[in-house]
Amino acid sequence: MDHQRIFDKELEELKDSVLKMGVMVQGLIHKAVEAVKKQDQKMAEEVIKEDEKVDQLELEIDEKCIELIALRQPEASDLRFLTTAMRMVTDLERIGDLAEDISERVMDLADKPLVKQLVDIPKMAKLAQDSVNIVLDSFVNRDSQKVGKVWENEKEINQLRDAIRDELSDIMTKDPTTVSSAIPLLLISRHLERISDHITNIAEDIVYMVEAKVVKHGGFREEKQN
Repeated sequence: MDHQRIFDKELEELKDSVLKMGVMVQGLIHKAVEAVKKQDQKMAEEVIKEDEKVDQLELEIDEKCIELIALRQPEASDLRFLTTAMRMVTDLERIGDLAEDISERVMDLADKPLVKQLVDIPKMAKLAQDSVNIVLDSFVNRDSQKVGKVWENEKEINQLRDAIRDELSDIMTKDPTTVSSAIPLLLISRHLERISDHITNIAEDIVYMVEAKVVKHGGFREEKQN
């Protein structure tokens, strides 16, 4: 087998590992918010445990990327692919940490009645999971056509975060005894907003990987409209 074919096989294996990590992280977001909805401490503890596997996978992928860059001295597009993979797994690992943070808030909510119906938090989680799906698909196919949707989802996530903050502030003002139940929900909405920020970082990296163009803070949408 010649060097190029070996390298192509290594890139495919790397792609599979990144995809595996992304799917794990997507599952952690879902499970963490389910644990909040059900106030299920056991489920929350599972998220915390599973995040360790995500951390381990990040280290393995990172090392593999460095090894391939050093040994194969790839051409520009493959080099962008490898550096994107490295940046991407850093963001995925942080998303895993934030899912763990959400799960830790479940412990704070244990045995307390929920001060509001959980409608917006699951919506935020669903949008974040959809965005993870888009960036994984775009990375694997080296195609940036769909990533604009990530910025749309981010905008909606930010609006939901603001709505949650306003509603919980109102509840706490009217009834100060709700503070200890409201604050964890406020923090969960912030964790989900930060998850969205990390997915947006990945979307920016994918545009750079595919198009060799640097985009920041939703600039992708503006460029596409010109």
